[in-house]
Amino acid sequence: MRGHHGRRSRGCVSRPPASGALRWRPGGLPAARSGGRYGRRPHSRRGCAIARYLGSRAPREELRRSFLPTQPIPGLHHITAIASDPQRNLDFYTQVLGLRFVKKTVNFDDPNTYHFYFGDDTGTPGTILTFFPWPHASRGKVGAGEVIRTAFSVPPASIAYWESRLASHHLPSERTERTEAGLDETVLAFSDPDGMKIELVGHAEPTGPGASRFSDVPAEHAILGLFGVTILQRDARRTEAALALLGFHKVAEEGNWLRLAAAGHALGNHIDIVTDPEAGRGRLGAGTVHHIAFRSADAQDQQEWLAVISRHLDVSPVMERAYFRSIYFREPGGVLLELATDSPGFTADEPLESLGEELRVPEWLEAQLVPLAQRLPPVVLHKAKGGTPA
Repeated sequence: MRGHHGRRSRGCVSRPPASGALRWRPGGLPAARSGGRYGRRPHSRRGCAIARYLGSRAPREELRRSFLPTQPIPGLHHITAIASDPQRNLDFYTQVLGLRFVKKTVNFDDPNTYHFYFGDDTGTPGTILTFFPWPHASRGKVGAGEVIRTAFSVPPASIAYWESRLASHHLPSERTERTEAGLDETVLAFSDPDGMKIELVGHAEPTGPGASRFSDVPAEHAILGLFGVTILQRDARRTEAALALLGFHKVAEEGNWLRLAAAGHALGNHIDIVTDPEAGRGRLGAGTVHHIAFRSADAQDQQEWLAVISRHLDVSPVMERAYFRSIYFREPGGVLLELATDSPGFTADEPLESLGEELRVPEWLEAQLVPLAQRLPPVVLHKAKGGTPA
């Protein structure tokens, strides 16, 4: 693992302190524990500290000035999930959903595994869904302390198009009208080949780079980017408090459902929480979300956030991910969170025109590129238009 300046950094303590910090391997991701989950759950003392923060009677702006850096978090940077068959995963997200394959690389902490990145035409933060495709991985199980739905934003008038497109690929979907707490959203729900629950939310009109240049989805109906995620918790209070620390505040609530949002209208700025005191715990595997990442403007902004978060939660050191830099921490309910920088982006090691067409690895793995390429299962990037398979 490389540190912030490209030097190989040391792993953190092998035994977590009394506060219940995550155990960090030299490779970077939280160490595994029995039951298929990552890391240790934060100790209740940290959760209580966050609850005190949320429960403060100080005005919201006073809290913001006291606790938060000058640049607020606008929304999600990416979501990382687990798949099984690499080719099937690649085909579904490019050929069915019309996303662009913006990076074919490896899991930096387990280089014998691919890491696929899908997004809009330029790989804009807020549009990215990534996968660790583990061939022959068993199906996971969602539960409390897990993301149970991943949602994309589409133009409101495009829901009918997507109903028809999914049906043409023999994919059942369910259309609902979300009216909780005065909302007016049309939602189309379906599952990917590994059983991961996906939603298309009729929410926003087209802006920004938009559709993949290689997709046959008409530009006016293309997926715009992330809408947000839905998290299942037995008790939402400490998760709500942790997200309040990041600048996400409650905007709607009804029954056992609540919605948090960041200020502004950036992609990926909705976090829904569903509470079920009887919910069982999940199991990591194909079709489950590994972690969600929020956006940080740059390295300096990330350092400011690191100082804030570390006062309340146990946080990893800064980790070099080649296309962004990351810190990791787990909120009290169990969801693994990341804060990733917008820069340098996916054109750091290949031109925009050919994103995702060649296997790319960070410079510390370049000497292993050829043997890695030989060990990884072959995949073919099919293009619906504008080019030959890669």
